[in-house]
Amino acid sequence: MEFPNQAPESSSQKKLGRGKIEIKRIENTTNRQVTFCKRRNGLLKKAYELSVLCDAEVALIVFSNRGRLYEYANNSVRATIDRYKKACSDPTNGGSVSEANTQFYQQEASKLRRQIREIQNSNRHILGEALSTLNTKELKNLEGRLEKGISRIRSKKNEMLFSEIEFMQKRETELQHHNNFLRAKMAENEREQQQQTHMMPGTSYDQSMPSHSYDRNFLPAVILESNNNHYPHQVQTALQLV
Repeated sequence: MEFPNQAPESSSQKKLGRGKIEIKRIENTTNRQVTFCKRRNGLLKKAYELSVLCDAEVALIVFSNRGRLYEYANNSVRATIDRYKKACSDPTNGGSVSEANTQFYQQEASKLRRQIREIQNSNRHILGEALSTLNTKELKNLEGRLEKGISRIRSKKNEMLFSEIEFMQKRETELQHHNNFLRAKMAENEREQQQQTHMMPGTSYDQSMPSHSYDRNFLPAVILESNNNHYPHQVQTALQLV
């Protein structure tokens, strides 16, 4: 049945499809049950397709969280289980399994060695070595990669330099403030010391008192009076008449 008022879906909407979900336990009970039913049916379908397309003996056993059993087998579940037990207990079968594992690990090792060689060659090309094996297109691609790398390196270097300059400017401002604070503190300490010096007794003198101007032909009376007890009367009279 067609709905004329319904707009057709755009190609962009068709391409969206299902989004990726995180593989963890679904907390919502309803959603968990719906997901179990969908994926269980898909798993059973894949087991059937595998048995038909590849002529393989497949047995699938699934228990739900409520204990319900779901199974599929193109032959028989019990017969497949017995065959599995026999294959595990057969010592000759163990050799074939180990050979298969050895072959698998050898393939993985060869793959890793090939990747290592490619990475080493790429590093040599970046350093400007072993360029004779590259054609014009590969050299152009290498040049583009190097230019992009250099631009990123320069951008990072400029970013670090600007950050360091900004930090040094802030540090300079802080040191200037600290220097001004120390100068003000020193000036305040000097003023306090000057005030304490003026306030101490015996350190100040009266500027209005006239200073004595001594004449070499005149001795103050204070000296003469202090020496009356040390000289006889004639000597005192002689000193006064000089």
